[in-house]
Amino acid sequence: MELKWTNTHAWRLVLTGFVLCVLSVLKPTLAVEVYTESEVVVENGTAVVLRCTFKSSEVVNSNMAATWSFQSSQPDTKFSKAPYGIFYFYSGTTFPGPVEFKERVEFIGDINKKDVSIRLNPAQFSDNGTYFCDVKNPPDISGTSARTELRVVSRESLPRSNTPVIVGAVCGALFLLVLILVAVCVVMKVLHNRHDYEGCITLESTRSPPPPPIKKAEPKLESPRSTSPSGQVQGPVIYVQLDHSGSKNSFHKMEPVVYADIRKN
Repeated sequence: MELKWTNTHAWRLVLTGFVLCVLSVLKPTLAVEVYTESEVVVENGTAVVLRCTFKSSEVVNSNMAATWSFQSSQPDTKFSKAPYGIFYFYSGTTFPGPVEFKERVEFIGDINKKDVSIRLNPAQFSDNGTYFCDVKNPPDISGTSARTELRVVSRESLPRSNTPVIVGAVCGALFLLVLILVAVCVVMKVLHNRHDYEGCITLESTRSPPPPPIKKAEPKLESPRSTSPSGQVQGPVIYVQLDHSGSKNSFHKMEPVVYADIRKN
């Protein structure tokens, strides 16, 4: 919802300025510290956030006021000669600035968190320049404003981010670490299995008795004349091939023939 600039608002600002001046004379030692980013780079046609936070020795009250001003870096414009107010915040109410910023500036801060940041959407090449953030929190009213340099560039001119390089390096390091851990696990497993195998062999070798030595058989000496028992001694069995001829269907037959060696005692 847009708020129109009325005489009441103008008188409130004038009154606030007068009160601030009086308080600055009564308590000159109080100061508000304002913080902004030194430089912001954004692509043309996209939204950009101009951050501004402050630190005050006093509790944030309803008389707190914040002002955003702009001084263009382009010559021959009404914003190039001196800082020009483009956004106002006072007593919980926002006031639109000039037409060039009226529809594009949005308050995104949080007073309770001492944040008076704004969003500029969309950013244009004509927005290049310096932005000033000034905060007053009565009776803490003295202090200097902080400034931010805004550079609106084309996509090709955007500074390259190191994020992909960092992510790649981290992933590579993690992958190498995993490989090392896997290799260590494999080596430990192999050594463990080898130790168990050697332990089994040692255990079996201690429990089982050694095999008895093999004795060589002594050759027996034969006497020149051996005595044979009484009776007949069967000699070796020799198989001979006999031919039974005499019939038409004759065939060969292997028959054993025993040669008996009959000896007398």
